[in-house]
Amino acid sequence: MSILTDYIGAWVANDAERIAAAVAEDCVVTECYGPVYRGRDRVLQWARAWFEAGGLVHSWEITDHFVTPDREVAQWRFECTWGGNRSTFEGASVARVADGLVVELREYQSTAELYEWQGSWR
Repeated sequence: MSILTDYIGAWVANDAERIAAAVAEDCVVTECYGPVYRGRDRVLQWARAWFEAGGLVHSWEITDHFVTPDREVAQWRFECTWGGNRSTFEGASVARVADGLVVELREYQSTAELYEWQGSWR
């Protein structure tokens, strides 16, 4: 298991403390829709608030993953319920790691349904 897969697993387990334990004290986490969380305490506050507001991660399936000494990248399929709406989307996470913790994490999301191009665009 890597630190990025542990971070992802902590979200699936709905475990805010485990999420915070995966990031460095001075981390920066940037989500695909804009929010930036600076520091472990803010990440913990965000995760707790997300779960307390009814957020639920149903699955976060990693479809491709690689690790270097200071980076991890994962492509994935994510399914959650937020605000009473269940949704699924694909995306990727790019993490900089040091001393076994996530120092910087940037997440990206596909914003449209993927399709095979057949000569014209939707």
